Amino acid sequence: MKPFAYLRADHAEQALAAYTAHPGAQYIAGGTNLVDLMKLGVAEPPFLVDISGLPLDGVDETPDGGLRIGATVRNSDLAAHPLVRTRYTALSQALLAGASAQLRNAATTGGNLLQRTRCPYFQDTSKPCNKREPGTGCPAREGVHRDLAVLGHSARCVATHPSDMAVALAALDARVHLLGPDGERTVPLTEFHRLPGDTPEQDTVVRPGELVTAVTLPPPAGTHSAYLKARDRASYAFALVSVAASLTVEDGVVRHAALAFGGVAHAPWRARAAEEVLSGAPATEDTFGRAADAELAAAEPLRDNAFKVPLARGLAVRVLTDLASRP
Repeated sequence: MKPFAYLRADHAEQALAAYTAHPGAQYIAGGTNLVDLMKLGVAEPPFLVDISGLPLDGVDETPDGGLRIGATVRNSDLAAHPLVRTRYTALSQALLAGASAQLRNAATTGGNLLQRTRCPYFQDTSKPCNKREPGTGCPAREGVHRDLAVLGHSARCVATHPSDMAVALAALDARVHLLGPDGERTVPLTEFHRLPGDTPEQDTVVRPGELVTAVTLPPPAGTHSAYLKARDRASYAFALVSVAASLTVEDGVVRHAALAFGGVAHAPWRARAAEEVLSGAPATEDTFGRAADAELAAAEPLRDNAFKVPLARGLAVRVLTDLASRP
């Protein structure tokens, strides 16, 4: 076992100071991802700053009718919150589709966003991995990559982001609030996670020492929203492909559409090209198929994961058709 020091912070300023004072420190709340990585030897932080006791566990309606979700709100509590279930159905469904009930009882909103991307080579310290050790290579490209990216990947990394929650938040135009040594800032969820490019070791735009304090959602833009996930087994499995959508249809015409894919890229994938096709178009299965095709035209599947492209298309058409049929 690798030794490490530990501090349970009482307030945000104490957490920031402890992080700054200990090079290599990491924040921990539920620990459902970080502890696993520590067990595998992928992460070896010398100092852990526990933020689970900070007053960041509230879910509050904002004056404009949106929602502010504290960073330490547990996934199970967020999924069951009445305002989330009624106004942001896709988010509740996405949370309930993730992990197991036990893990949802421990995992937090901020921690869910900060999960490291999924790849068996990243989690195996006996193998090279650009994400874990920049410059060592990406064996997944020619090796085991069935579950990995078909959109936005690079020669250096084809890993996928594992979160269900983040896909729904991407479709719902969420914003992430950060507090760091340089003060507070807010980042759109769609810009929070990075595509790998030449620096796959950087999963997010979080700066050293910054702490996720909250996620905010605007008032619902769509009449209905939903999340659908395809996986290898019915529970406790990461998405092969997932889809989150928000839709408003008036007189048979799409007046608002937001679409995001999961399981296909290094980050939740907001489907802007598909949304352009949907805007002002007839709310028909044909339109939904053309929209999905417009987005997935950019896909570059590898040897063993080309099945994800038609799977993503089918899920998108299914979700949008279902939403369009609702009164």
